[in-house]
Amino acid sequence: MLADAATIEAADRAARIWVAEDRELPIGSEAHKAAVCRMFHETFNPYKPSVIDWPKLDDEARTRIINLPIWDIAVQTEGKARLRMLSYARSCLDPDMSKTVELNGWEEGRHKEVLSNLVEAYGIPLEPEPAYIEPRDPEWAYLVTGYSECVDSFFAFGLFELAKRSGFFPQELVDTFEPVIQEEARHILLFQNWAAWHRRNMPWYKRIWFEMRVLAVWVFLGYERVGLARGMDDGKSKSQDNNFTVTGSAAVSDVDVSLPELMDICLAENDRRFAGYDKRLLRPTTMPNMVRFARRFMRVPKKKQAAGPVAA
Repeated sequence: MLADAATIEAADRAARIWVAEDRELPIGSEAHKAAVCRMFHETFNPYKPSVIDWPKLDDEARTRIINLPIWDIAVQTEGKARLRMLSYARSCLDPDMSKTVELNGWEEGRHKEVLSNLVEAYGIPLEPEPAYIEPRDPEWAYLVTGYSECVDSFFAFGLFELAKRSGFFPQELVDTFEPVIQEEARHILLFQNWAAWHRRNMPWYKRIWFEMRVLAVWVFLGYERVGLARGMDDGKSKSQDNNFTVTGSAAVSDVDVSLPELMDICLAENDRRFAGYDKRLLRPTTMPNMVRFARRFMRVPKKKQAAGPVAA
């Protein structure tokens, strides 16, 4: 899609700021659902995430990119997310929410295309992609994908900011992925509000089952990540790291950053990414609250306090 620079920049700004005109947005109400759907469609960016001018990298920068242990998992995750969201959209009985989740699935497909083009541009070898199989239980698949994105995006926001501050990667490459990272904020904003709207419109007996499924998803995600981490420690897992968003600070910066500092960056970036959207829409809270609680028991090393924050 061709557009001039001013149009592209205007669409990028519009994707980050949105406020509903409604006076009230009771959670679970028709007004809440309509606002969520409008937000997602009206902040859709048809331009910048599709306009990719891959910068030429020197050998050192290219080696850093190639050695990131994420590319197979990243491409496959976006492929699975696309299929799962499109599958849930087809099963959703509400036409407005169905169209909105469908657009979310389309954007996941665009992310996969961007990643596929990047690995091709820089000659990054990938394993053959698995067959993407339609989920038998669309709601379960959507819940797993949505909550997984809530976890991963929280840490990805911080790692991306750390990469920007450190100058570890070329600025042109960071700028290329900036709108993609912002789209992830929109995705989990949609998911969090869908979940709240969905549960509020269930009969009580179905809501109990839904809450049990949500709990099962969190148990599954915890088991999945702990299992992968153990596999890597034992040398039984591939070099691809599905926990990279939690463990990858050393791979995106040559600055020594302590865990408390990284937590502070993640919290600040999480708040900043959502700041432009209507404050009456629900934000993901599980990871920020867990990190804030853990942060209360941690101190930044004294040498770090003396050195100050990483330079922007």
